[in-house]
Amino acid sequence: MSKIHATAIVDPKAELDSSVEVGPYSVIGPYVRIGSGTVVGPHVVIEGHTSIGSDNKFFQFSSIGAAPQDKKWSGEPTRLSIGDRNTIREFCTFNTGTVQDKGVTTLGHDNWISAYVHLAHDCTVGSNTIFSNNAQIAGHVEIGDWVIMSGFANVHQFCKIGAHAFVGMSTSLTQDVPPFVLLNGNPAQAHGVNIEGLKRRGFTREQINGIRTAYKLIYRSGLTLEEAKAALLAEEQSTPAAAEQIRSMREFLNVATRGIVR
Repeated sequence: MSKIHATAIVDPKAELDSSVEVGPYSVIGPYVRIGSGTVVGPHVVIEGHTSIGSDNKFFQFSSIGAAPQDKKWSGEPTRLSIGDRNTIREFCTFNTGTVQDKGVTTLGHDNWISAYVHLAHDCTVGSNTIFSNNAQIAGHVEIGDWVIMSGFANVHQFCKIGAHAFVGMSTSLTQDVPPFVLLNGNPAQAHGVNIEGLKRRGFTREQINGIRTAYKLIYRSGLTLEEAKAALLAEEQSTPAAAEQIRSMREFLNVATRGIVR
């Protein structure tokens, strides 16, 4: 029995694994590729040059792979790439990239994307993230693994959010967020380390203590960012149990382009 509903419209050029399910009234465009075990619910539109991995679940009324909401876009065949085992809930909108940047919007693996989330052109989202309802991500944003975006949080274009950060409800982000940092507010303010999240993911006490020390060097010591980088390097060398985590915070400061929330 076909797993594509009779009312669905799937372009004959689309490449769907034989195990893919497509619900009523969904539309799949000609340049779409979908891997095994993925379920596309009813009333979903997947278009553009979109590549989707295995075992994803798309709920009803999402728009996936539509043209970027960028006035510079002139019809170039830019892409959207989605990994494996992602859950995408109702009314999400994911756009393809632009030639002015990477040309591809990317979502990794094992992400939980709640209803009404917007992922704009040229964004890069890692794996194991959680986006609560109405999180809105502007173009060119980079979001690391295990980040949690709370409901109605919004991110300005070109911002970077480091791995394991926690962004509180209705937070408005216009600057970069180092790894492990917990923040909220409008404008956003840092409020410590995402300790609960780190405990749940198996970080040791020594690693968490090292992250907290690094946080204090950046946010509580009164050091300039350049001074903080030097202090972080010294702490990294003297704290082998947390060296990897401290290094990730120090290296993030080197790639932050919009300044950090501080």
